[in-house]
Amino acid sequence: MKVMKEVRIIMGMPIEIEIVGHDVRPALESAFAYLVSVDERFSTYKEGSEISKINRGELPLAAMSAEMREVFEIAEKTKKETDGYFNIRQPNGHIDPSGIVKGWAIKNAAALILAGGHENYFVNAGGDIASSGENAKGAPWHFGIRNPFNTSEIVKVVYPRGKGIATSGSYIRGDHIYNPHAPEEKIRDIVSITVIGPDVLDADRFATAAFAMGKDGINFIESLPGYEGYAIDAKGIATLTRDFVAYTK
Repeated sequence: MKVMKEVRIIMGMPIEIEIVGHDVRPALESAFAYLVSVDERFSTYKEGSEISKINRGELPLAAMSAEMREVFEIAEKTKKETDGYFNIRQPNGHIDPSGIVKGWAIKNAAALILAGGHENYFVNAGGDIASSGENAKGAPWHFGIRNPFNTSEIVKVVYPRGKGIATSGSYIRGDHIYNPHAPEEKIRDIVSITVIGPDVLDADRFATAAFAMGKDGINFIESLPGYEGYAIDAKGIATLTRDFVAYTK
């Protein structure tokens, strides 16, 4: 079996795709091209993006694209499911859907790879991962959770077995997640939380909400059927949900 792995900077972060199989280049290019198109539409840093036009009032919500509408609907659903701890409307009134978009885009890019006839792959965007099948050695994919206080160190290795993984934290991108119920307060009691869920979109959106909850976030993940979590607090102490260990061997 052949392996093709590439890393490209998209959405302001390195996105890594690895596919195991034959004639994988078309699927690889298709996935990367899709991710670029998502960035062009949803980036709040690009003046010509659809979301920037919405935030400037140049594009009415009634005229938004089907993709934007889908992301907004997922965001509203997540807001209700998390008692408002997930909210794409920022304190300044602007809309930033990135808490949904990354996991949503990874999930869709992975679906493109699968539709191209490849069952053994992973897509990793900033620690949010979709994976399927096995690596080139015929072993299950496994990924490391980094020590937020020393990012060159891996503190836990997880085997997702086809489920999605997402990590939210402040140790790389700073204070980019806020608590909508107390937006003026920085989140200081937790530095990272990794969530394993049914797919990368669900893992991502609930990891973002759980981080906004601070130390209570791991209890929220524990309450969700089909989800597991691994949180690291400001003192470097890890708290795991009950069955997280099932994904560590």
